[in-house]
Amino acid sequence: MMDELPASPAKLKSWDQACVWHPFTPMKQYQSRDPLIIVAGEGVKLLDSDGRWYYDGVSSLWLNVHGHRVPMIDRAITEQLGRIAHSTLLGLGNVPSIMLARRLVDLAPQGLTKVFYSECGASAVEIALKLSIQYFANLGRVGKTRILGFTGNYHGDTLGAVGVAKDELFHGPFMSLLPEHPRAAYPHCYRCPLGLARDHCAMECLAEVKKQIDAEADHLAAVIFEPVEGAGGIIPAPEGFLTGLREACTKSDVLLIVDEVATGIGRTAKLFACEHEGVTPDLMCLGKGLTGGYLPLAATLATNQVFDAFLGEVEERKTFFHGHSYTGNPLSCAAALASLDLLEDLLPALPQQATLYRDLLAPLSGHPFVGDIRTSGLMAGIELVAEKAGRIPFRYRDRAGYVVTELAREFGLINRPIGNVVILMPPLASSDAELEEMVAALRMAFDRATPALEVLARRAVRS
Repeated sequence: MMDELPASPAKLKSWDQACVWHPFTPMKQYQSRDPLIIVAGEGVKLLDSDGRWYYDGVSSLWLNVHGHRVPMIDRAITEQLGRIAHSTLLGLGNVPSIMLARRLVDLAPQGLTKVFYSECGASAVEIALKLSIQYFANLGRVGKTRILGFTGNYHGDTLGAVGVAKDELFHGPFMSLLPEHPRAAYPHCYRCPLGLARDHCAMECLAEVKKQIDAEADHLAAVIFEPVEGAGGIIPAPEGFLTGLREACTKSDVLLIVDEVATGIGRTAKLFACEHEGVTPDLMCLGKGLTGGYLPLAATLATNQVFDAFLGEVEERKTFFHGHSYTGNPLSCAAALASLDLLEDLLPALPQQATLYRDLLAPLSGHPFVGDIRTSGLMAGIELVAEKAGRIPFRYRDRAGYVVTELAREFGLINRPIGNVVILMPPLASSDAELEEMVAALRMAFDRATPALEVLARRAVRS
């Protein structure tokens, strides 16, 4: 396999640093390191250009479901390639997109009946936002143009998605371009914005959001929500919060958008996170694992009520004028259909697997710099703190999370932090033994990182 490389490992690394601009990567630091170049994958492992194998502990950025080089998905793509690679969905149909839409409608929360395709989660969110605003415009209610988002939520990097989840750290240069959409406090139980403890609270955070929705209902088109805050640090909303949001939106005539780009397709041990509370949103965004981690594909699912508002005579201009060149790509849809077939066999075992995963991670709570361990299905966020008692965070510039994840590579595990939260997100097809080995590697990385974290903790506490 290594003989098949188009250039030597050293040359590939040199060209990577010279030519490739990596996303979400401080490039000055990246160019000073020895880059890790992936050349192949097998099962839930990745092979680098130096011949070393690693567990894919980040599911190739939360995408991978069944592992790499899955025969059934490989075959579905090559068979479709023998028919046609792509044709437009603008005014035409294609067989895989039709079959996948039918499948998603059958699987989705009851009432979601229409599927609008795109290529990535951010696009799925953009579509949901535009649909929400145009829905009310088509009904003659042009004043409902605002979207209520939540602090810490992340919905993608296009301007519309950023506009409902803006963050000064990431979006500073663009703040003047972004609309003033309202925000609500996300229900973060470890760092409660109301200073309460989950064991003794009455979910006052939900009551506050309900008041805000009611007060701004005349101007709100939608509320957008992540049932597990992903890039915000793997923060599951408390049980009942999503149900309460659904009730508030219905009462105030506001659409509910649930962003399941990260949580959908089994990641929370159910096919969709909405299922945990039996909630049907008005719009649901899917992406990431939809094709099993093979090809770009996303979807925005809508109810008949939303769809019907876009029906009218041509001169009424109720059409949704939005689309992408590769919307409903047949290769991607074929991969998604095969992935969903495989997922049917995985789903029954996911709850038990999620329990094992949580139990394997639990001993890390005893580490001197682990403040909180949050899991939902096979999503896990381990928050590092400089001081447990005061929940004092490490300084951003010290990149404490990277201290741990860089050391994890020495033990054969690739994962990625978000600030001070170390994320572990294995493929859903990981066996019990593979989960045990991944968590063992992470625990060894935490142990090895302790001296360096002690130094960073002293700096954080002094500051």
